[in-house]
Amino acid sequence: MNDNNNHAESQNSPASWRGLGGMQAAYLPGNSTVEVKEVEIPEPGHGQVLIKTKSSTICGSDIRAIYREHLGKGPEAYQNKIAGHEPCGQIVKCGPGMRRFKEGDRVVLYHISGCGVCNDCRRGYMISCSSPLRAAYGWQRDGGMAPYILAEEKDCVLLPDELTYTDGAQVACGFGTVYEGLEKIGICGNDQVLVVGLGPVGLAALMLAKALGATKLVGVDTVKERCDIAKELGLADEVFVSGADTLEKVKAVSDGGKGFERTVDCSGHTLGRQLAIRATRQWGKMVMIGEGGTVEFNPSPDIIHDQITIYGSWVTNIWRMEELVERLARWGIHPEDLVTHRFTLDEVDKAYRLMDEGKCGKVAVVFDEEIK
Repeated sequence: MNDNNNHAESQNSPASWRGLGGMQAAYLPGNSTVEVKEVEIPEPGHGQVLIKTKSSTICGSDIRAIYREHLGKGPEAYQNKIAGHEPCGQIVKCGPGMRRFKEGDRVVLYHISGCGVCNDCRRGYMISCSSPLRAAYGWQRDGGMAPYILAEEKDCVLLPDELTYTDGAQVACGFGTVYEGLEKIGICGNDQVLVVGLGPVGLAALMLAKALGATKLVGVDTVKERCDIAKELGLADEVFVSGADTLEKVKAVSDGGKGFERTVDCSGHTLGRQLAIRATRQWGKMVMIGEGGTVEFNPSPDIIHDQITIYGSWVTNIWRMEELVERLARWGIHPEDLVTHRFTLDEVDKAYRLMDEGKCGKVAVVFDEEIK
């Protein structure tokens, strides 16, 4: 463990924010660059909290859709805000009208702030909020690549003491997204699980599937370094670097060569998705988590005749995030273990550059005493 958060709270008392006027914050102007600017520390309004950032991890969607170039148009596009939608920290000041949280609480942020009253928000899926009021942290409102974050109380999830701030940062997006997908297909001790795409999301899928009781875990990626990470961390029984005969190889290690009861695509690539579909055992279930790309398959031989069910899954809901942090503490597992590199805010350009190379595990920007 690398960011023990229980021993140094006295150094970060809720009063420690006082007397600070400005802070450095990272923005993503595109063209694979990072710009650091001096900005004012915000003041929380009604129903808002000021959070002292402890850890902020980098998501692949930030690399794909903002860091390299600004993709998307309209209200869901990046709007030149402070980057970072996977933050975790401690509340240091509360605005009026608080209902649950207080100064000193350790919190994860659900990374989309929805309107709160549409059908999707009432289900807890602010990711699907269609209101003009919807704003994602790090995209349409300021995010976690700064020492302080202004957030809505309703977007906070309490972080158990057993988990580190870097654990919580990953729950903010990646682990929450994976947990939702695995809950849709259901995983238990009867299941062999194949995960295609071993970036941070795929590694999280292996870690959570193991915790849920999967009896055999197999991973596939096109990048050898990612396969090595999965093997070194003990997350998979077998790993394969993708090639022309990968389908035959992965099915050969399944029981009786019949394929896997549950398969998960985190690659977002047509060949990865085809592999996951065709490696799914008869009557099995497959979930697509990886964003973007396309997929081509033959409905009758690939899914209909084998009675396969395919799910799509996008992020998660906020009550399931609360459930996940409780279960992580109960299982004694730490998402932080997937972090291979840590940087300070003044090294944030190096952090994004490394994540863009795609040959590492999770990358975290850490603050204050969380740097070990």
